Amino acid sequence: MRALRILLIVVVVLGGLFVAVDRLALHFAENEAADRVEFTGATAASTDVSIHGFPFLTQVASRNLDQVDVTLKGIQAGSDGNTIRINELRAELDRVVIGEGYSSARAGLVKGTALVSYADLTAAAEDGITVQYADDGKVKVTGSVDVPGLGSVSRSVVSSVTLADGRTVRVRADAVPGEDIPGLEGLVRARTDFERNLGGLPDGVVLKKIEALPEGLEVSVEATDIALAG
Repeated sequence: MRALRILLIVVVVLGGLFVAVDRLALHFAENEAADRVEFTGATAASTDVSIHGFPFLTQVASRNLDQVDVTLKGIQAGSDGNTIRINELRAELDRVVIGEGYSSARAGLVKGTALVSYADLTAAAEDGITVQYADDGKVKVTGSVDVPGLGSVSRSVVSSVTLADGRTVRVRADAVPGEDIPGLEGLVRARTDFERNLGGLPDGVVLKKIEALPEGLEVSVEATDIALAG
């Protein structure tokens, strides 16, 4: 009985050491992965990576990770005014395969949600235009236009936000107040209607759904077989 107790103690101690080593390796790998996740032509203010599954070391040995969650904040791509900054992107990566030498990785399936703040949407609009949440999944776009014979006229329009061609966010007024004034609708729409790409997403990522919420635009994204690093 004494020998059996000693054996059980040894097993428990070794098991505890294995778990500790496994968790340390996981923590190190998550930090390394956060530094290496990269999107072509874009930068992120911060990146957080969480690797799921236990034990982690056996996944590393097979170079296959069951699930990896990635959160990126402040994704910025270019400065030409044709892209919208992404405030936050949360993505679930399945079937992640690590390349030779552990310097590259690809995900078989990616599903996530991008959040665009109204401040960033305003920054992507025409100069002097502001975008706010209206109600019922709509946004309010406000700005001034110069109307011949009337001077500067301020207008606020309720607009719908939709997706175009899988990569573009489209903002378009449902109606323009004062449409009885000749030429006003065209002038207002030239200022308040706009299309911009959602900048900073990897090649292959497609926008699936968009919804205007009080905290910003929520965009569902999806992709298959994309490079994460390397």
